[in-house]
Amino acid sequence: MLKETHQISFAEAINETTEQLMSYDESIICYGLGVNDPGRIFNTTKNLVETFGEQRVFDMPTAENGMLGIGIGAAIAGLKPIIIFQRVDFFLLAMDQLVNNAAKWRFMFGGQSNVPITIRLIIGRGWGQGPTHSQSLQAWFAHIPGLKVVMPSTTEELKQLLTASVLDPNPVIILEHRWLYQQKGNVPIQIDNLWLLSEQSNISTGDELTVVSSSYLTTEAKIALKFLQEHHEISIEHITLSVLAPLNTSRIIESVEKTGRLLLLESAHETCSISSSISHQVAASSFDKLKLAPVVMAKPDWPEPTTYSGTKYYYISAYDIAQKICEMLAITLDIEALQKQGHHDVPGDWFTGPF
Repeated sequence: MLKETHQISFAEAINETTEQLMSYDESIICYGLGVNDPGRIFNTTKNLVETFGEQRVFDMPTAENGMLGIGIGAAIAGLKPIIIFQRVDFFLLAMDQLVNNAAKWRFMFGGQSNVPITIRLIIGRGWGQGPTHSQSLQAWFAHIPGLKVVMPSTTEELKQLLTASVLDPNPVIILEHRWLYQQKGNVPIQIDNLWLLSEQSNISTGDELTVVSSSYLTTEAKIALKFLQEHHEISIEHITLSVLAPLNTSRIIESVEKTGRLLLLESAHETCSISSSISHQVAASSFDKLKLAPVVMAKPDWPEPTTYSGTKYYYISAYDIAQKICEMLAITLDIEALQKQGHHDVPGDWFTGPF
């Protein structure tokens, strides 16, 4: 039986899912800096305090380590906290609680006690965010045993991933890109408490090249692939990797054994990245099937510039992706039409924020 769906934005899907989960399970609480402020964290916590009251939805002081410590204690006591940090960069102040308590608790107590906590971290770029407001640190989190790490790429994925994360008995980190908040998609109207964290999903199938993307880079990849397919007969398999830990590369390996070529789009720095790990696994398991060495496109290994001009060539664009695909497939094609017009630090003329 097909589930009834409706079209809403990424931010609306977060809000709707949170409201439905809190109605479904009274042990779920939601708190963080800005949860109840006028902006309601880009409207992702809209109307929650009015619906569930200040006992279950509340703001917090600027004390990240304390915020997470309170959540861990509440989770051990039987609650299911959703904690929101408006910058992944500020969350680094809570790394001690995350690494030494949340991630290890279940193992230290022989599985008799869990920490069912969901941590929403907001990432992104644009408008001079600079070195300390724009980092993508998913590989750091994925490196920690005991943590699950989720990075939604589309609105369609979001509802399932958020539901599965909140209902999972383990600590889960969700990394949300600000540039995805306005993107719309068809999502199930109701939550399903049987949803589990899925590893990958195919956007398109093909037999010449495998492209793997996460988060906002999926949007840039779609633009590039649509242009290439309209102007040249190519057959590309596009896979979104939304669950980064535990990392399951089986579908990627299966695809590469068919296509023989792999392009990994990485929103973080290349050194010690998720893409580097995938590249190693693919090469180790399917070396004889590869026609080319796996290619990783990532941010350079230095912090993001704050200046407008300095960021112009820092991030990967649809143009860059198309150029690399042409190179990997030995295609000669004029792709100048993919060069972004207007401001380079916004996704398009339709975009009005959040930054």
